[in-house]
Amino acid sequence: MEATDLYKNLELREVQIGDISVGLRQIGQGKDLVFLHGFPTHGYTWRKLIPKLSGHFTCHILDLPGLGDSKWTDTSDFSTKGQAGYVTSLLDELGIATYSLVAHDSGATIARAIAINHRQCVENLILLNTEIPHHRPPWIPFYQKIGLLPGVPQVIRLLLQQNWFLQSPMGFREFYADKSKLKIASNILPYIDAVIRSNQKTTGAFRYLKGIDWKLVDEFEHLHRKIKARTLLLWGTQDRTFPIRLGREMVPQFACEVEFKAIQNASLLPHEEQAEEVIQTILDFVERGGPTPR
Repeated sequence: MEATDLYKNLELREVQIGDISVGLRQIGQGKDLVFLHGFPTHGYTWRKLIPKLSGHFTCHILDLPGLGDSKWTDTSDFSTKGQAGYVTSLLDELGIATYSLVAHDSGATIARAIAINHRQCVENLILLNTEIPHHRPPWIPFYQKIGLLPGVPQVIRLLLQQNWFLQSPMGFREFYADKSKLKIASNILPYIDAVIRSNQKTTGAFRYLKGIDWKLVDEFEHLHRKIKARTLLLWGTQDRTFPIRLGREMVPQFACEVEFKAIQNASLLPHEEQAEEVIQTILDFVERGGPTPR
């Protein structure tokens, strides 16, 4: 079964945590591996990693509030710390006491907040192309400011139906080093289809985006040293959203065991462009820290 079909066939659980519902898919056996996506993706972004990693771990793939198959209310807390709280409450609900986190983009900011405040729980922290202290990625602060203004969600829904917008820097251009991937429907449509069809989904996506806490991101320069989990930074070399040079500069900020791995021929989503290399790097890293039970 192909990776996309496997992911689509996973049972979707809707787990109620306070005023939100997390979309949860689970597969595999072994130690617990929790996947946190960034913006504007959702659990689907991990589809290429799941077939092999689920042979070594119990994989928990989350759709965070605002994106994918999550549900939320007007009172939901979309801040980075709020999102981290929902994730840890979910893991408590599932009875998962210790786990490793695989997280991308803004999901990796949420993962770092968890690793700092729940140090006894996180064994391995695997971060892909994520926010960097004192760096602001192109367009994101702009979308944070305008995304929830009256009429903007409707305009965005219209723009997402235009190929020129999807392939522009304002859209998805920096997702992939190989720009031909932007023309493959399965690479883009799963992230925009529900948004195009639903103003509520568009609003949720922008509420997620607005919740990114840049003050906390900047504080990571000093907070990184509080992380105890073994940490792996995976980075697409051609990423213009979070340049690899700045990603490398974070390494000395960690006091724990930390490794940095550059993924060639990849941009913002190395786990989609170079899935096999990302899988092997994760397995090698985790196994160096001790046996991985099956």
